[in-house]
Amino acid sequence: MSNTPVASDPPGWRRLLLRHARSHGPAAWGLGLSLLAVSVLLAQSLQQVIFGESAIGLRWAMLGGAAAFAATALGAVPALFLRGIPQRAEDIMLGFAAGMMLAASAFSLLLPGLAAASDLLVSKAWGAATVVLGMTLGVLLMLGLDEFTPHLHEKSGPCGAGFERCSRIWLFVFAIALHNLPEGMAIGVGFAQADLAVGLPLATAIVLQDIPEGLAVALALRSAGFAPPFAVAVAAATGLLEPVGALVGVGLASGLAIAYPIGLGLAGGAMVYVVSHEVIPETHRNGHQTPATLGLMAGFAMMMVLDTALG
Repeated sequence: MSNTPVASDPPGWRRLLLRHARSHGPAAWGLGLSLLAVSVLLAQSLQQVIFGESAIGLRWAMLGGAAAFAATALGAVPALFLRGIPQRAEDIMLGFAAGMMLAASAFSLLLPGLAAASDLLVSKAWGAATVVLGMTLGVLLMLGLDEFTPHLHEKSGPCGAGFERCSRIWLFVFAIALHNLPEGMAIGVGFAQADLAVGLPLATAIVLQDIPEGLAVALALRSAGFAPPFAVAVAAATGLLEPVGALVGVGLASGLAIAYPIGLGLAGGAMVYVVSHEVIPETHRNGHQTPATLGLMAGFAMMMVLDTALG
C-alpha cells in the first residue's frame, strides 16, 4: 500500500456552514431565532390551514402565487429577442418595482397589521410593538439568508457561504430566490384571513412589478453569456418561489389570532429589507439616481391608487 499522503477532501457543506456561522455569529443567531419563530408559527397553524377556515385563504394565496409566477414568466419572454435594454430604462423599471414593493409593504402589510394588532390587544402601543416584532423577525430572516445563501450580485460579484462551490447559474438562481421568497410570503400573509381588501391589492402590486423584474432577470442571465431560451426558462422558473412563499405566508399568519399581525409585520419587514438592501442600490450604481427615484415615486403612487381602489 502506498504511503503517499492523500489530499483531504474539501470540507462538506455542513462543516462549511458551521465555520461560516462561527465567523458571522450575529447573523447566525438572528437566522436561527427567525427560523425558530417561523417554525412555531407554521406548526401552530398547520391544522387550521388544511382543515379550518384558513383553507379559503390558502386557495386565494395559491392563486395569487400562481399569478406572480405567470407574471415573472411573461416578463422574461421578451429576452428571447432582446439582448439588453438601455441601462437608464432598466434602472427606471427596477425603481418602479421598488416603489410598488415599498408601498405594498406599507399599505397592504404594515398598516393592516397595526389595525389588527391594536384591535386584538386593545392598545395601539402594544399593537405597534407586535408589528415591530414581526418586522424584526423578517429582517433577521433576510439578513441571515443573505449571509448564508451563496448568491451572485451582477455588479458586486458572488457572496454568501460556499459561493465558490456553486456554478454561476446556481448563484444567479439563489440571488433571485432571495427576492421572490418574501414577495410570495407577502401574498400568502395578505390572503391568510381570506380578506380580499388586504390580499387583492397586495397580490396585484406584486404581479405587476414581477413583469419588469422577470425581464431584468432574464436579461441579466443573457448578459452573463447564457443562451436566450435557457435564460428565459431559468428566469421563469425562479417565479416558482412565489407560490412556495405564498404557502409559507398562509401558514405564518393563520392559527392564533396574534399570528396574523406578526405575519404581516414579518412579510413587510422582509420586503422592505430586500428593497433597501438589493433593489434601490442596484438602480443607483450607474449614475441614474434621479430617473430611478422618479420611477420609484411613480410605482409608489400607482400602488397607493391600487390599494385605494381595490382595498
